[in-house]
Amino acid sequence: MKKGFLTAWLIAFGLMAFAQQPLRVGVAGLNHDHVYGLMENYKKGRVLILGIAESDQQLISRYKQKYQLPDSLFYSSVSAMLEHIKPDAVLAYNPIADHLAVVEACAPRGVSVMVEKPLATTVKQAERMKALVDQYHIHLLTNYETTWYSSNQQVYQMIYEQKRIGNIRKMVAHDGHQGPKEIGCSPDFLKWLTDPVENGGGAVMDFGCYGANLMTWLMQGQAPIAVTAVTRHYKPDVYPKVDDDATILLEYPGAMGQIEASWNWPFGIKDLEVFGQSGYLHALNGNELQERLQNSYDPVKLSPPAYSDNLVYLADVLRGKIHPVNDLSSLENNLIVVRILEAAKQSAREGKRIVL
Repeated sequence: MKKGFLTAWLIAFGLMAFAQQPLRVGVAGLNHDHVYGLMENYKKGRVLILGIAESDQQLISRYKQKYQLPDSLFYSSVSAMLEHIKPDAVLAYNPIADHLAVVEACAPRGVSVMVEKPLATTVKQAERMKALVDQYHIHLLTNYETTWYSSNQQVYQMIYEQKRIGNIRKMVAHDGHQGPKEIGCSPDFLKWLTDPVENGGGAVMDFGCYGANLMTWLMQGQAPIAVTAVTRHYKPDVYPKVDDDATILLEYPGAMGQIEASWNWPFGIKDLEVFGQSGYLHALNGNELQERLQNSYDPVKLSPPAYSDNLVYLADVLRGKIHPVNDLSSLENNLIVVRILEAAKQSAREGKRIVL
């Protein structure tokens, strides 16, 4: 083997090996139940956890025991953690109102962040995050379960690449379940999820964000002209501080969006309907999609999505393989999501249509 060829082969092999290495992450908080998914990936070797910022000793003890985590992984704060580790990114599993503090700790150190949905509880918080991202040139991404649904990805392709149903005229998103307490969320999660400050609201935030995220994406980054919302409080004995049901209407120049978010349904639903000029698409869940045209109503065979979870996607963003602009995790999309949610809460509170 010639020396030049061998050198090139070794470089290529080294780059390939680097690309295949699991992400090295720091974790901000353990009181969001979505962190269980990360821990399962840690057990499988799909991600390396370099440090965990958590001050609640009972949470630390629980996770240490369940996942055999060493004492050396734990730090009292994100800042303290980042003094000792250099992760590829920090993943936030803490109250939504605390996302800003995570970005404030990470951005000056050049560390990118991925938070669990939604990005922030207020527009003011979101704009501060955007300023930090611009100043320190980091990535700030938001993770939603529905981002990785094959059905949703195919809906977008059928509308914009295959031109199957013409221009969008109406979108309807149903996202909800029986309620976080009813489905068995942990007490630590419930404590802030049902708090009007730490979560920013109840179902309007927890599930309203899904539809706002998907509709902003389907409208290719366009913000709605106006937002009108009604929130309800069907279970004040269970959720005394926050709403448990929300209906949000989004007005666009040529289309309407309707978001149904609830903690009051008989079972979990995350579906998406899109009505076009000539057809209708219905993603019943992550793996089922139906198409209805003038004279047909058929299931659609789904293609594998480009990304099936946030870890592979995040790795490709950090390594420059993809550049999020208005995809579902992008900062641009999620700034609009926060604007929609804040307008929805104002509309429900004041009983009027809010013009953006």
